[in-house]
Amino acid sequence: MKTLKITTTLLFLVAIFQLSYAKKANSMEKKGILLVTFGTSYANAQKAYDRIEDKVKDAFPDTEIRWAYTANFIRKKLQKQGKHVDSPAEALAKMASDGYTHIAVQSLYIIPGDEFNALKQTVTAFNHMPKNAKVVLIGEPLLYTHEDMLATLDAMSSVLPENIGKSEAVVLMGHGTSHQSNVYYPGFQYYLWQKSPSIFLGTVEGYPELGDIIEKLKDQKIKKVYLQPFMSVAGDHAQNDMAGDDDDSWKSQLEAQGFEVKTVLKGLAEYDAIVDVWIKHLKETFEKL
Repeated sequence: MKTLKITTTLLFLVAIFQLSYAKKANSMEKKGILLVTFGTSYANAQKAYDRIEDKVKDAFPDTEIRWAYTANFIRKKLQKQGKHVDSPAEALAKMASDGYTHIAVQSLYIIPGDEFNALKQTVTAFNHMPKNAKVVLIGEPLLYTHEDMLATLDAMSSVLPENIGKSEAVVLMGHGTSHQSNVYYPGFQYYLWQKSPSIFLGTVEGYPELGDIIEKLKDQKIKKVYLQPFMSVAGDHAQNDMAGDDDDSWKSQLEAQGFEVKTVLKGLAEYDAIVDVWIKHLKETFEKL
């Protein structure tokens, strides 16, 4: 009986110690969020990032939020303007130095292209560095799974014009890439056509190109085109390649073909429903930390 009491007491003390240790370990955890995007030097486009941060703060009110730009030339341009923005590696190193043990990195890309894969490599590297953050996880871009396609398609209702007439169409400009992930653009085009056969998605640096779309616009006898970016912000591509006055801009090319063109200089990140898809990915990643 005496032995049983001693054993019970020891088990109780061990349980108390384990509970105390677990609480201490949890109290030592410090979680943070790093939002990563290509970047922009346009002040108006920066407002879209501010909108994202506001919504992330609402979703994670007690969590530190930091930013990183992957585009080196944009960081250099901003540096000349007296504004410093870290690269993903710099931002993660600083967060680790500041005591963050668990970091959720949310990519604000549209597709899992070159930038996303480079970011994944950076995250993987930081997970294997000694005396660094314990866990660093990455959240998926806007379009990644079939469910993402459906969620983004649903969110596009707030992006597209409310009523598209019989002789009207919407042309969205995506970035495009030589990476195999460019297939996401013609893939999402299929989803868009479920909403309306008069919604087209083209790319600046991939497929489909504007020429492919113009042929279809003529086949549908379209007279008016709503032209808007399928990018997170209305930055350089939207301002110049899409809506610029040069002869090779999409606006000028469409007008040269006889279409009436109305440009919409508003990036996807300026629409709450789109941002919610990124935040959903962030929440899923944060829960795994």
